[in-house]
Amino acid sequence: MRRDLLGYGLNPPRLRWPGGAALAVSLVVNYEEGAEMAVEAGDPENERIGEVISVVPPGRRDFGQEGIFSYGTRAGLGRFLEAFDRHGVQVTWFMCGRAVERTPDLARACIARGHEAANHGWVWRPHADFTSRAEEEASLLRATAAIETATGERPVGFFCRGSQSPWTRELLAQHGYLYDSNAFDDDLPYWDGPMLVLPYALDCNDMKFFHPNGFVVPEQFVDYAEAAMDQLIEEGERGVPKLLNIGLHLRICGRPARFRAVEGILRALAARRDKVWVARRRDIAAHVKGQLPVG
Repeated sequence: MRRDLLGYGLNPPRLRWPGGAALAVSLVVNYEEGAEMAVEAGDPENERIGEVISVVPPGRRDFGQEGIFSYGTRAGLGRFLEAFDRHGVQVTWFMCGRAVERTPDLARACIARGHEAANHGWVWRPHADFTSRAEEEASLLRATAAIETATGERPVGFFCRGSQSPWTRELLAQHGYLYDSNAFDDDLPYWDGPMLVLPYALDCNDMKFFHPNGFVVPEQFVDYAEAAMDQLIEEGERGVPKLLNIGLHLRICGRPARFRAVEGILRALAARRDKVWVARRRDIAAHVKGQLPVG
């Protein structure tokens, strides 16, 4: 997999979004609860990143970290679904296979509302961890099957934690996936061989609430998202419409105070509805597929 530092260079494509929108926006909610590393689930270690860094010794069950994650499905998910219904937006859910296998009714309720189920790996781990193509393929297909069984929808998009492996995109193409989102290198979709890449981003993302140099109060996240919207809308109106990703997590922005950021972002998008197309990632990918020549 060759690193590309050039991309489109100084000649980006002029994509056309539906209705003449100057910007496409993808709202993503990560559905990872129950798929984090946990001794409770038979994993050799516990996930250490949460509201605080875990202090539980290696190899012992971490009830505290389990509770931090469980809050996402127990309390946060309902807030998200109600808000999306109220604002009339459709989003993409990055779903880990083990998570939806453990809470299939909740996962099904998300997709029954018209949202998209995308593959977020079997567990919440980087696919760069895989040392063989066969091992990764088995995990990919296990997650694919679990998501389809739980939601009734076969995923066509993929994004794993951290980084893909050298084989990930080949495997996705081989198994009929429409797009891969393991890319942080552009504001525009592009082709990598036979695979359409829909870049994702970590800056406009509620994980920044867990970072010491990130968001502290909800207004900071809203202000940051609005700045990104307005900058990209201006660029779109000058002739180069782009894609903005906004990433959310059930256990992070599902908390009451931080959910004020979700409400603020949804209101900001509604205020710009004449200039913004808010869509599921599968719809964005299908829309641009015919506009971009295969690389």
